[in-house]
Amino acid sequence: MIGAPIKIDSESGESLQEQLRIYLLKNILGNQYLQGKPLPSCRQLSLQAGVSRNTVARVYEGLCDDGYLLSKPRKGYYVVANYQQDENNLIPCSAQTGTSNAPIWGEIFKKSASNYLTVVKPAQWMDYDHPFVYGQLDTDFFPIEHWRDAERKVTGNRRDKEWLYDCFDNDYPMLIEQIRTQVLPKRGIIAQDYEILLTLGAQNALSLLAELLLDKNTTIGVENPGYREAISVFSLQEASIQLHEIDNQGIKMSDDSSECDVFYVTPNHQSPTGVSMSQARRKQLLALASRHNKIIIEDDFDSHINTDIDSQMALKSEDEEGRVIYVGSLSKVLSPGLRLGYIVGSMELIDELRSLRRLRYRHPPTNIQYQMAHFIEQGYYETYLKRYHRCSQKRHGILKAALANYLPQCSYQDHHSSAFWIKAPEHIDTQYLARQAAKLGVLIEPGEIHFSQTNPPKNHFRLGFNAIRPEAIEAGIIKLSCAMSIVAKYHSKLN
Repeated sequence: MIGAPIKIDSESGESLQEQLRIYLLKNILGNQYLQGKPLPSCRQLSLQAGVSRNTVARVYEGLCDDGYLLSKPRKGYYVVANYQQDENNLIPCSAQTGTSNAPIWGEIFKKSASNYLTVVKPAQWMDYDHPFVYGQLDTDFFPIEHWRDAERKVTGNRRDKEWLYDCFDNDYPMLIEQIRTQVLPKRGIIAQDYEILLTLGAQNALSLLAELLLDKNTTIGVENPGYREAISVFSLQEASIQLHEIDNQGIKMSDDSSECDVFYVTPNHQSPTGVSMSQARRKQLLALASRHNKIIIEDDFDSHINTDIDSQMALKSEDEEGRVIYVGSLSKVLSPGLRLGYIVGSMELIDELRSLRRLRYRHPPTNIQYQMAHFIEQGYYETYLKRYHRCSQKRHGILKAALANYLPQCSYQDHHSSAFWIKAPEHIDTQYLARQAAKLGVLIEPGEIHFSQTNPPKNHFRLGFNAIRPEAIEAGIIKLSCAMSIVAKYHSKLN
């Protein structure tokens, strides 16, 4: 007998067979069928699930082929003994005993990553009507057919199955070659294959670099406001953090900058302000690094996702001494869930990073490497980028007009980056604003988290526009204006 009602959703993205198979497997593996008793007949199950008998029969036969069920002529379908437990031998689930002597984990941990601040996004951000969330994409925009074609080229029957192998610490040469010849030249970077290492996204690249280059005796210069997740990664290595302010030319050097061993910068549309580092500041930073023997980590996160037709080349393209370590991402513009990034640096650095990566996880999944290589080689990546930029520019224009019409009290500079960094009136607490906006179905990112000084300003927020449907942008800003009015009235009552 089936343990729970069958819920088949005809509107679901899964087929009726998929849903029924998942349901039956859950009951089989959950020991919901009596030992030696047949499962419901095709007729019974079709009536219970509201699907055709042929659908049930195909699911039953598929489970037989996969070894879960056994078909007995004129008797029905039975669960294979390996997947059925005797009720008398089941181990009952019970609460742990002896908890008074359980380890106190907080006293055992040598480091606690949970203590560091992070940008929080709702897990179900896509359920908001107006998700002005940064770092995510409209999933309807993903080039699913081209991605599937790349997958077929990798997994086709006539293809070698090299993508199934453990590559130890190597990367797929074809993907390295595509990055070297198709991706990096657009950023003005000329590199050899042995100067490139693949990572599980740009965040993982920063983590590997931090572990290799930083410790408690190291000082790293960072931007303020800046990318919070990077600062947390550096702090986890117990490095000293030296803050550098941002103005309309990018990072500002100070009298103490020469004390930094490493600099972390986002020159092309700084995170989160969107400011691009001026040519004068670039030369100043490179000269300081050369004069005092310093290293620069360049996070080029925005290189492929901004709307700036006059976007500058990478800082590394101007590096003549090999002091700039370049961090890039292939998944930022395509799909954050792919988690595929890369590091470009000197051969000695890449060799050491490769050894460290081997100890951590060997290499990124080979099937994704192969698929991405074919995706780029077939020209699909370039086609997607052009389409993406057209759509992104459309969203950018709609949002800019809506801000001017409905939030004139807010100020910002349009740097044609992948988000708008907004300064609200001084009395607006954007944490409170975000809560009020969420009630109206509008998701925004408060800006306080990006500042690292004591008593950071509370009136900044960031609006991403690549995850929200174009037709939902204006209505979202109208609702955000209403939320801001509520916050302003609340503030006036307090004063």
